[in-house]
Amino acid sequence: MSSENSSADDVRQVWDVVVVGAGPAGASAAYAAAVAGRRVLLLEKAELPRYKTCGGGIIGPSRDALPPGFELPFKDRVHAVTFSHNGRFSRTRRSKQMLFGLINRPEFDQQLVEHAQKAGAELRTGVTVQRVEQHGSAVPDRRTVAVVLQGGETLLAHAVVGADGSASRIGAHVGVKLGQVDLGLEAEIPVPETVAEDWKGRVLIDWGPIPGSYGWVFPKGDTLTVGVISARGEGAATKRYLEDFIGRLGLAGFEPSISSGHLTRCRADDSPLSRGRVLVCGDAAGLLEPWTREGISFALRSGRLAGEWAVRIAEAHDAVDTRRQALNYAFAVKAGLGVEMAVGKRLLQAFERRPGLFHAALTGFRPAWRAFMDITRGSTSLGEMVRTRPIAQRALAALDRRSATADGEVTPSS
Repeated sequence: MSSENSSADDVRQVWDVVVVGAGPAGASAAYAAAVAGRRVLLLEKAELPRYKTCGGGIIGPSRDALPPGFELPFKDRVHAVTFSHNGRFSRTRRSKQMLFGLINRPEFDQQLVEHAQKAGAELRTGVTVQRVEQHGSAVPDRRTVAVVLQGGETLLAHAVVGADGSASRIGAHVGVKLGQVDLGLEAEIPVPETVAEDWKGRVLIDWGPIPGSYGWVFPKGDTLTVGVISARGEGAATKRYLEDFIGRLGLAGFEPSISSGHLTRCRADDSPLSRGRVLVCGDAAGLLEPWTREGISFALRSGRLAGEWAVRIAEAHDAVDTRRQALNYAFAVKAGLGVEMAVGKRLLQAFERRPGLFHAALTGFRPAWRAFMDITRGSTSLGEMVRTRPIAQRALAALDRRSATADGEVTPSS
């Protein structure tokens, strides 16, 4: 085909699915739609590989959501966790089996994109999506969505998946509503071999001084990923926490290779997951676990679901069928990830008031440590644990009661 003809055809070309954003959610969506044999275009505004502020912990649910044959590029395998409460009361707990693995996001994300491409998805990098339109002159019929790029180019698709991160333009189109916004600060700190050896196979989790905050050290060979997270609006205190944390660890003398910040956004319970032929997943949908703010497994799992349902939406011939498929997608997300988020939200509320209780449980109460191990390995989930284990149900109910009591303590009696 001549280049003149192909450029004319490209104007009229309608993709089955266009995915916006090539992080774990977008790459998973593109993979799922491409494996189903559909024509898929994956758009990414950055050039790959690119850095992303993220601890890089791969827990069991993340591992289980990866494409077949995916080789995880682990930088370390975690067998021990040191817990501390604002730098004090440190205790290390160990496991014979690996708890979770640690990856660098640029490498991990690149591999996910390559799997999507092998499945048949096309990739375009360096393109910024300005908006999507589902009505108007750019849209030839009701089965089509127009994806308008910076510079004016318009792409057409039968379904669009928004996976363009926590500041998502597609999320704004869908009307995503947020219930929780947190600020994460992170430093990648290269360290000498003697320091790296001390951290090998062990992570640190520190319950922080700001309500709901915590810090972490994740070793990745000759570099330590050190970060903290807390509610947005506590920027100065969060920065101070990170500086104090790095100082306490004896790492202040080492120059970070990267220092970065990132807002994590958690959806409100009634936030939509679709609008017409447009779905959102991952950070763009506000899908992450509210207490730990773990997002990779939520991105991979929701991305796969979004890709599968985007295929069904692409095949829908009318608004009624489109709506039915979009509702089915929302149900699938809420039935699994939504249940985990609801439990995580209750844990966060209790943790904000009683971090010492969580520290005592994880360091001194065997069932709590066992639950932590089971969740990180992927043999259960927060939702499954509360549903099937009476001790977990009772513990969560007790935490709810303690939180309610704590609330009552600061409320004047009538």
